[in-house]
Amino acid sequence: MPIKFKIITPERTVFESEISQATLPVSDGEVTILPKHRPYIASLKPGEIVLKEKNEEISLVVSGGFIEFNQDKLTVLADTAERAEEIDLKRAEEARARAEEIRKEKISMDDTEYARVAASIDKQLARLRVGRKHHSKREIKID
Repeated sequence: MPIKFKIITPERTVFESEISQATLPVSDGEVTILPKHRPYIASLKPGEIVLKEKNEEISLVVSGGFIEFNQDKLTVLADTAERAEEIDLKRAEEARARAEEIRKEKISMDDTEYARVAASIDKQLARLRVGRKHHSKREIKID
């Protein structure tokens, strides 16, 4: 019996399909959801979601959010999400570098601002990691 999977951001439905397995980056590590898994709710951390659909692996990157699994329905409510093939590595690297610069320049950041900058860096690092992995699997040359 397949899992009905859907990943949604405030802007769009990123991906929706029937899958056989999902591995997700949750706040206390990683979780793999299989059909008939017990009901489960968790918060997401920035990282890669790996889905198995028939004989294919699908990679997505998320910046955070929440997951809910119940009765073979897995819903991901993500702050941001994109499929690995959508990641523009050059833009992700530029965004990571900008966030690092802001962190270096701001000596007297308050906790909220520091958390925002750190979250931005984590998001871009996750995008780069997933994007590079996807591109190397597809043997795409990256300049």
